[in-house]
Amino acid sequence: MGARAGGTVAPRLSGTVAPRLSGTVRVVGAGLLGASIGHALRAKGVDVVLADTSPAQLRLAVDYGAGRLPADDDAPSLIVVAVPPDVTADVIQAELARFPDAVVTDVASVKLEPFRVLQSRGVDLTRYIGSHPLAGRERGGAISARADLFIGRPWVVCRDGETTPADLALVEALALDVGAMPLEMTPEEHDRSVALTSHVPQVVASLLAGRLAEAEEGALRLAGQGVRDTTRIAASAPELWVQILGANAAPVVEVLDALAADLREVSDALRAPEAPGARRVVAETIRQGNDGVDRLPGKHGQNRRFETLVVMVDDTAGQLGRLFGELGELNVNVEDLRLEHSPGAQFGLAEISVDPAALHGAIAGLQERGWRIAGTTND
Repeated sequence: MGARAGGTVAPRLSGTVAPRLSGTVRVVGAGLLGASIGHALRAKGVDVVLADTSPAQLRLAVDYGAGRLPADDDAPSLIVVAVPPDVTADVIQAELARFPDAVVTDVASVKLEPFRVLQSRGVDLTRYIGSHPLAGRERGGAISARADLFIGRPWVVCRDGETTPADLALVEALALDVGAMPLEMTPEEHDRSVALTSHVPQVVASLLAGRLAEAEEGALRLAGQGVRDTTRIAASAPELWVQILGANAAPVVEVLDALAADLREVSDALRAPEAPGARRVVAETIRQGNDGVDRLPGKHGQNRRFETLVVMVDDTAGQLGRLFGELGELNVNVEDLRLEHSPGAQFGLAEISVDPAALHGAIAGLQERGWRIAGTTND
């Protein structure tokens, strides 16, 4: 592929697997998801053309290397619509009309609403396949885009009875080329699933973080990793979530109502903690949480449990790198890492998740090398 208007096509990186996609991929929407798709595809040598209603956003994404500007003779084989939910259906309809030979997919986090809107308009949806990568960041825009954003993440593909095998293969090839794992669902299954695993967690995190807004400074100084973990996604953009929650309101309300009932049961038990059965309610709530966490897929999609050792790391340059280097020398694979730094302390705590079989060897080896182990926990 040679140079095109608005930029050059990225050469395929040495050592990378050849892309499954061929031809031009048009990405409409140069924000976080659209630009990240562009980066991932261009790293494999795919010709990516970007479009966006914001000239500044488009130029920024092109400058960062996520794709090139459109050309008059573009003939994309695949179009990816990565725009806000409230205009997703409009853009899908426009792209289907403008490029009659292309397959169109979208990456909106709600699948049933745009499908119903397009059906009600009488749009021929033979070449449209809804999809959704379960990936993102708290910060949006082309400046936050990353080529590795989708690696190992599920990518839901919602086909219907009119979807041809060739068109389905094209959307699945997109997911595989960016490193994601394609998973087929109906739009209804998808929306119910993300209500529980994505949309309600956003509401819960935002509500909890909202309690911090007027908290006393003394209380905030006590904030540890637990509150940080449970409020991390509360930094998301309100404008986007108003659209997402509105488009998937019914499944979200169903989960919120059930959660509200659970909260009421716990609060009633704690109003009279000495009453018969109160302790059982609290204990069962925590136990059910344990059961739920056990069902979450772990690293590489496995339901595996790891042991966690907590290492004290001096607050000086190079210490974390040294720790990882020595874990490598001990042949200990780090499955997960969390860092916590208490205000005013001259050290941090590195919570390192490892295979249970490697725990004792890791502790002994690190202690021999002078590291201080603050404890172990079940992860």
